[in-house]
Amino acid sequence: MPEIHVLLLAAAMFAGAVLYSSVGHAGASAYIALMALFGMAPAVMRPTALALNILVATIGSVRYLRAGLFRWRTAWPLMVGAVPFAFIGGAIQLPGAYYRPIVGIVLLISGTRLLLPADFIVNREPAEQPVVVGILVGAAIGLLAGLTGTGGGIFLSPLLLFAGWSSTKVASGIAAVFILGNSIAGLLGNVTAVGTLPDDLPIYAAVVVLGALIGTTLGIRWAPERILKALGVVLIVAGIKLIGVY
Repeated sequence: MPEIHVLLLAAAMFAGAVLYSSVGHAGASAYIALMALFGMAPAVMRPTALALNILVATIGSVRYLRAGLFRWRTAWPLMVGAVPFAFIGGAIQLPGAYYRPIVGIVLLISGTRLLLPADFIVNREPAEQPVVVGILVGAAIGLLAGLTGTGGGIFLSPLLLFAGWSSTKVASGIAAVFILGNSIAGLLGNVTAVGTLPDDLPIYAAVVVLGALIGTTLGIRWAPERILKALGVVLIVAGIKLIGVY
């Protein structure tokens, strides 16, 4: 029988996977915040978050693609820039003293922006982003994703919406595929970290897969505006936890 702290962490990860996958994300930022709260070392947190990300993002990619919620023209320049830099970022080891506050600040900024009054039109006709701009933006997000052990969705989704490059639901599909590529590259960039994966990983993997199946169903059917607000709250809470405000 798993210890109580393992079951509590698994339950929290399940909730994170449901909410994050409903907007095409894989939940790495939530998993990192939760693992920090439960006292895991940064060396364990990053590969664990990426491994779980790959599972959730795979489910999200398949389901959003099948639902027709994806736009290749928007996705490919971003991924061309992001994937190699996610690999580079994954190879760089940040000390825990820097790792937690950097991720926490990024989450606070992203979450706060999602809670502000919307200044974009949900599901409007998307604009074509310049290819070079997409590649450069993707490279920056990929590097940050690799450094922090996230898939980059928390940085990509707001950008897609605020720049008018995607409608809300299609942004979820783009984010899922983008996160999958970055998560694989980030883990390969530091493949030796796989040796630090926790013994309880199968439990965490099982619950996030179940959460992803539920969350992607909600994301395809539910009102996207509500999901965005809920995501903002989660990001802010995760950021506060990582910075160590309380």
